[in-house]
Amino acid sequence: MQALTVTVKGNVGFGFQNRQILQSVCDFRSRNLAGKSFRMTERSSCFGVNMDSASMGIELGRARRTVQSVFGSSAKPRSHRVRASGEDIEDAAPLKVQGQSSGSVLPYVGVACLGAILFGYHLGVVNGALEYLAKDLGIAENTVIQGWIVSTVLAGAFVGSFTGGALADQFGRTKTFILDAIPLAVGAFLCTTAQSVQAMIIGRLLTGIGIGISSAIVPLYISEISPTEIRGTLGTVNQLFICIGILAALVAGLPLSGNPLWWRTMFGISLIPSVLLALGMAFSPESPRWLYQQGRISEAETSIKRLYGKERVAEVMGDLEDASQGSSEPDAGWLDLFSSRYWKVVSIGAAMFLFQQLAGINAVVYYSTAVFRSAGITSDVAASALVGSANVFGTMVASSLMDKQGRKSLLLISFSGMAASMMLLSLSFTWKVLAPYSGTLAVLGTVLYVLSFSLGAGPVPALLLPEIFASRIRAKAVALSLGMHWIMNFFIGLYFLSVVTKFGISTVYLGFASVCLLAVMYIAGNVVETKGRSLEDIERELSPAV
Repeated sequence: MQALTVTVKGNVGFGFQNRQILQSVCDFRSRNLAGKSFRMTERSSCFGVNMDSASMGIELGRARRTVQSVFGSSAKPRSHRVRASGEDIEDAAPLKVQGQSSGSVLPYVGVACLGAILFGYHLGVVNGALEYLAKDLGIAENTVIQGWIVSTVLAGAFVGSFTGGALADQFGRTKTFILDAIPLAVGAFLCTTAQSVQAMIIGRLLTGIGIGISSAIVPLYISEISPTEIRGTLGTVNQLFICIGILAALVAGLPLSGNPLWWRTMFGISLIPSVLLALGMAFSPESPRWLYQQGRISEAETSIKRLYGKERVAEVMGDLEDASQGSSEPDAGWLDLFSSRYWKVVSIGAAMFLFQQLAGINAVVYYSTAVFRSAGITSDVAASALVGSANVFGTMVASSLMDKQGRKSLLLISFSGMAASMMLLSLSFTWKVLAPYSGTLAVLGTVLYVLSFSLGAGPVPALLLPEIFASRIRAKAVALSLGMHWIMNFFIGLYFLSVVTKFGISTVYLGFASVCLLAVMYIAGNVVETKGRSLEDIERELSPAV
C-alpha cells in the first residue's frame, strides 16, 4: 500500500483553496479507481477525481511534514495522507512547502559542533606552538621528539575513532560526548602544565583520543537529529567548525612572538570548549534513532518532542517503525560490517576517506607556505590565513548548496576541480614557458585546490557516511571509515617527504591529480544521492532487512 503526504502552509481544509498548488499532486493521471475501497468523512473533489464516502478516504496525517523543523512558528500546516489499497500513486510526488514547527535542533547541533571546533583546534595548535614549546622543554635540536609531539595526536585519534563507535553504540550519543570531554580536558591540562616531554606526549595522546572520538560522533549525532530537508546543510556545519577551529588555533598563536610562554595558554584555551561540551550534552536530547534501536520507545518520543515538536512524534515514530520492517535486530558486531548485506556501503565509506587523503590535501597545505613565498608572500601567517579563509569560504558555499545541488554532484565537482588544480600546480613547477608566472600560478592553483576541496571532498564524506549506513551498523561503520582516514593521514605524513625527495614535487602533484580523476569515476559509478531522503528510506534501499 502506497501513501502520499501533502503539506501546505496555512489552513487547508477540504475546500482546497490552494487548488493550483495541489493540482499536480492530486492528479491520478486518469487512473481507473472503480472497485477500489476508500473512506472519507465528507464529499469533496480532487480536481477532476471525485472523492466521496463510498469511494475515497483521506486520513489526516500522522504529523506535520519534515519541512517544518527548526524554529517555532504560529503557522499550522496540516498533513493529508491519501491511501489507496493496492494502488501505486508514486507518480504523484509529495509537495513540500517550507514551514516551521515548535521544535528546534539548532542549539543541539551547536553543542555537538564544540567537538568539531576542538578537532580543528588541536590539529592546528601545535603548528604555531611547536617552536616555542621545543625551546621551553629543551628539545629545540631534537626533531625526532618534536615529530612525536606532532604525530602522537594522530595515533590517539586512530584509537579514539574506533572507541567512539563502540561507546556510541553502548552508551548512546550524548553520554559518549560527555565521556569524550574527559580525555579532551585532561589532555589539554597536561599539555598546558607540561614540564617534561613525557607529560606533553601523554597530553597530546589523550587529546588525540578525544578528537578521534569527536570525529566519529559529531557527524553521527548531527545526521541522526537533523530533519531530512536540512540535514545536508547542518551536516556541513561540522566541517565548517573544524575549519573555524583551525583558524582559531592560528589566531591564538599571534601573541607568541611577543610572549614565548604563550604556548601554554594556547593549549589551556581548549579547556573551555571541552567543559562546555560536557555541560551542553548533559542537557541535550539523545538520538531518537538510537533510543528506538534500544527499545526505549517512550524516551524516543520525548526526544522527538524536544527536537521537532510534539506534532511530529507520530510521523517520526512511524518512519522509525517502517525502517525496522518488523525486525528486532540487535546492534551489529564488527564482523557484520564485512557481511554481504553491508559490505558495499562500508567499502564506499572507506573509499571516500581513502580518496580524500590520497588526493593530496595535506601535501598542498604543507607546501602552501613555500608556494606563497615564491610569489612574494613572505608572511607565514598571511599564507595560512589565505588557505584557511579559502577553506572556510568554500565550506560555507557547500553548506548552502548541499541540500540543493546534492552530495554526489558536489563530490564530482570537487574532485574534478582538485584534479585541474593539481595539474596547474604541477605545470607551474615544470613548464619553462610558465616560469615568469610560476609563483602566481602556484598560488592560484593552491587556493583553487583548497576551495575545490572544501566544496565537496572535505565536508561530504563525514556527512554522507552516517546517511548511507544502516542504523544498526552506523556507529561502528563510521568509526571504521574514520579509522581509514587517520591511518592514511599518518602514513602520508610519514612518507610524503621521502616520496617528494625521490620523485619531485611536480610528479607527486600529477599523482594526486590522477587519484582525483579515479575518485570522480568511482563516485559516478558507486555513490548514491541522499539529498532529500530520510535515513530510514536510504537504509531500506541500501541495506534491506533480511
